Amino acid sequence: MSNRAAPGQVQTVLGPVAPGDLGFTLPHEHTKCSLWWIENRWDYWELIGDEPRINEELAAFKALGGGTLVDVTPIGIGRDLARLARLSQATGLHIVAGAGWYRQAYYPAEARIDRRSIDDLADEIVQEFVDGPVRPGIIGEIGTDKPWVTAQEERVFRAAARAALRTGASVTTHAVQSDVGLAQLTILEDEGLDPARIVIGHCDSHPRIEHWREIVRRGAHVEADFLGMSFTPLERAGEPKVVELISTLLNEGFEKQILLSQDVCHDSQLASYGGNGYTYLQKSFLPRLVGAGVNVATIETITVENPARLLTLRKPA
Repeated sequence: MSNRAAPGQVQTVLGPVAPGDLGFTLPHEHTKCSLWWIENRWDYWELIGDEPRINEELAAFKALGGGTLVDVTPIGIGRDLARLARLSQATGLHIVAGAGWYRQAYYPAEARIDRRSIDDLADEIVQEFVDGPVRPGIIGEIGTDKPWVTAQEERVFRAAARAALRTGASVTTHAVQSDVGLAQLTILEDEGLDPARIVIGHCDSHPRIEHWREIVRRGAHVEADFLGMSFTPLERAGEPKVVELISTLLNEGFEKQILLSQDVCHDSQLASYGGNGYTYLQKSFLPRLVGAGVNVATIETITVENPARLLTLRKPA
């Protein structure tokens, strides 16, 4: 049996899976991530990701009903496809890996982003989907460093869109503290990618209803994925606003365009180090949504049906 997923299937690190088998899904997480060692970066962000510890953390997620985790760690900051396959085997969770390059400050020198054509970059992404013992199942997270898209970042976004059209995969982005996600969306749309295959990440870092509305009205997905974080005052005290924005979009009929996750990307977020681990949605956030009047069927749509639809590969264009 081929390890490559066909249209209508989901590509996990252990091979093809039927969309209906994914279950409760975290669509934007990391199991290993290292940012501080990039030249001229001094922010000391690191999720060491030693496998025994991560296995325990993921087991807690599975024990509460978790089925699938999407590890969107890009090339250059810790992605290891063989390691993800080992984690999936050890935990029994479905794991979907990301593809592509993160944002300009973190582009590895060997990627030569500034020297290669868009099509050459797209070819590299496509090659990962069609060849190799462990394959990605989504493109991203790809993003921008600032509230604008640089020339190199635009090149990566265009390559991601072209690769998505050729593989049938979706694209998930990194867009923080501004409306830059709309610029990202415009570039992807300009390449012909269906907005229904696009996720604008970290929208809860820019909690403005007009921003969220514009994304969903254009047909893309809003992802609130800083849930349970406590690094900034906004993250520590901003959750009631996020609940309000989600409720507003639900009342306006956009339940099929909302995604929720926790973006575990630092050791301090792990339960073994005093953080929330990978269980914050199940233990804390979803009960708060229910308390705000969101029914169980809608939560099922957001946490099971929406990610499954995005992870299901389409027939290539």
